[in-house]
Amino acid sequence: MNILFIEDDLIETMKFKRTIGKLQTQHKITEAKNGEEALQVLGSDDQLPDIILLDLNMPRMSGIEFLKILKADERFKYLPTIMLTTSENRADLLECYRIGIAGYILKPLKYEDYEEKLTKVIQYWEVSELVKA
Repeated sequence: MNILFIEDDLIETMKFKRTIGKLQTQHKITEAKNGEEALQVLGSDDQLPDIILLDLNMPRMSGIEFLKILKADERFKYLPTIMLTTSENRADLLECYRIGIAGYILKPLKYEDYEEKLTKVIQYWEVSELVKA
């Protein structure tokens, strides 16, 4: 799968890469440090990502602002986008689903729990018919 990973925190990025590296299958990961950078990646890349993993709280453009732009664009609105966040704010969760998020995953503090959650998310999207289409 082609994964667009949007995260401003270097430690979170390292955790994600480490988790993906342990999986049996190979995935292409494209990184962006914020929503603006991610929009540039999407606009310049001929091959769209199969899924987008997105942090909620980022500088320059929040995850929600990015989502609104993404889902308003005909080229990108059906890209499965999963929010990875520490925010347990119900208003954030509901707003993300209202805009069109495919999932809302809380980042656990313990690495083992993070690895378990992310592995399940990736394994789900590996078999999703939407990604295969």
